[in-house]
Amino acid sequence: MTAIQAPAFRTTTRGLLTCGAIAAPLWAVVSLAQAATREGFDLMRHPLSMLSTGDLGWLQILNFVAAGVLTVLGANGLARVLPSVWAPRLVRVNGVGMIAAGVFVMSPGSGFPVGAPAGPGEMTWHDLGHMVAGSVAFISLIAACYVLARSFARAGRRGRAVVSVVAGTALLVGDLWAMAGGAAGSLTLAVGAITAMAWVSAVAAQQR
Repeated sequence: MTAIQAPAFRTTTRGLLTCGAIAAPLWAVVSLAQAATREGFDLMRHPLSMLSTGDLGWLQILNFVAAGVLTVLGANGLARVLPSVWAPRLVRVNGVGMIAAGVFVMSPGSGFPVGAPAGPGEMTWHDLGHMVAGSVAFISLIAACYVLARSFARAGRRGRAVVSVVAGTALLVGDLWAMAGGAAGSLTLAVGAITAMAWVSAVAAQQR
């Protein structure tokens, strides 16, 4: 890389990392704002993905796609600055999974949107697509947090390593609890997902 190319490379890297830094805050703020204001939505019962249904569903669809694109761009920035090879790759897969989760929308059910059947709706191919996309996104994000933990530990950054483990474990436990049908499973999943996403965004911000 020449002396002329270096400043442009650094600027581009900073821009990519900025995308990663805002991905989680954007997704969390838009999701939680809707959860608090949309009629009939109950975070204790309804996953945030269900906000993609109804008349205002396009907001959450766009939220998923935008955050996913920002995550992919952020992963490209992380690949330039982190010693870990796999952490950026896993973050990139997480971003692709988020985009797919926005494309494949869950069916209405469990009383949301208002007027939807009280019980779960019949499984459709869109539901299956969302389930697969969500699983890919969650698994890759959990793995990315644990890989980051190992990378930070090797670099002697034990505090960041511990936070990485906590973030990955929060999502792992939240996901397993929701899958097991535990009480307030949607809430625990939301907390875990936002925690892990926020940590990856924080790592991107720290590397800018």
